[in-house]
Amino acid sequence: MAQDFDLEELVDLEQTFYDTGYADGFAHGRIHGLIEGRALGREKGYEMWEELAFYEGFARTWQAVYTAQGRDDDRAVHHIRHLLDLIGQFPRVNPSAANASSDLDILKLSRQIQSRYRALCSTLGVKPANIRASGTPEANSPEPADSTTRQPVWKIENNPQAMTF
Repeated sequence: MAQDFDLEELVDLEQTFYDTGYADGFAHGRIHGLIEGRALGREKGYEMWEELAFYEGFARTWQAVYTAQGRDDDRAVHHIRHLLDLIGQFPRVNPSAANASSDLDILKLSRQIQSRYRALCSTLGVKPANIRASGTPEANSPEPADSTTRQPVWKIENNPQAMTF
């Protein structure tokens, strides 16, 4: 009794296993990519809003100081108003989900906000905080070696008797 089998199936056996594995891996990767993408989006979105909240709080604090002093024609006031205006333009919802044809460039707007913040700090004579969330090279660069070291706010004394209970 002769067994009839198709030699074509044997020739394509490796390709069949490859195609099946690829399809399964692609579907699995799509699910995990979606989950990881959402998690990364939440993390980066939180970082971006944390940065914007800092800038807005900084500007509103200085705006209150200048308002209390009755100064409204100063360069700093102009920078404060412009910074708050730029922050107000920042979208509150995901622009790709809300409007697919949105021409908003979030990174450009973020750079404009950072630049206006640095200009405001320069006008006020305040050292800008290094809190960039955009991932630009200057965002994560360490302070230069020749910069002055920061002094602690409170003097800490190393007194062993003070530590006893």
